[in-house]
Amino acid sequence: MTSFTIPLYPDFTALETGARPILHPRFWALRPSISEFTFANIYLFRGVHAYKLSLLPDNNHVIAGIDEGKSFFMLPFALPGEGLLKELFNAFSFMKCVPEHYVEALKKYGYSVAEDRANFDYLYSREELSSLSGRKFHKKKNLVNFFTWRYEHGEEPLTDERIGDALSVLEAWRAGQDGPGDYVAAKEALERSEELQLCGGIYYVDGKPAAYILGEELNSETFVIHFEKGVSGVKGLLQFVNQSFASILPPRYRLINREQDLGEDGLRHSKESWMPVGQVKKYRAGKVL
Repeated sequence: MTSFTIPLYPDFTALETGARPILHPRFWALRPSISEFTFANIYLFRGVHAYKLSLLPDNNHVIAGIDEGKSFFMLPFALPGEGLLKELFNAFSFMKCVPEHYVEALKKYGYSVAEDRANFDYLYSREELSSLSGRKFHKKKNLVNFFTWRYEHGEEPLTDERIGDALSVLEAWRAGQDGPGDYVAAKEALERSEELQLCGGIYYVDGKPAAYILGEELNSETFVIHFEKGVSGVKGLLQFVNQSFASILPPRYRLINREQDLGEDGLRHSKESWMPVGQVKKYRAGKVL
């Protein structure tokens, strides 16, 4: 088997699973708070963002891509020196997924930095989501109670033998959407869940697969949910799924990261209705003209 090689900058290569043994340990050591910074995430969304990889002279990796016709780069592991950073800003339109601890250094070097609000990750208390206690969760709790009273239901770990059931949920979800959304990434995530070390749960209503959740450990205290899909027409289903999954996560996960709202009003309202305890801020940086 030919080993995967990441070329030296300015050469790039497409993202392949062969890069996992190289990048996954670095992401793991990073213990990131930003949801994009896992190998599974960048691999599954490589088509959406046209991700490609290169190895910088300082032995850190740069991930480049294209959003809405504009080229960008990301530096998950460290900022390079001023000269190399200047080369990157000259080669690409902007820097994406800038963590908060890079901001002051970038400003010091003279780059413009702005909050990327549409891509802030939402953080929730695992304990709060598992109990839904208190007035602020009253509506969610009522929906869960309705669901458990109205429907015969079951829940199981999303193991290999249940991937087919999860795929049937995904197809039902896709049939009810106006556009493809994240269907391609979600399908591949299920098909390669073991290879990418993703885990989750699947939920049944009246004996039929109705919803699933799939994610991974982001850091020692945070579990990130990459995908959550459910069939339509079952009142309280997703509220039940949210509470159920939070309740079975190990207590070491203090937080659940449910990723970003992408600037969509409906999605923002939904995420805010679950009462986040915080957000992971991300920034965009560009050249000052």
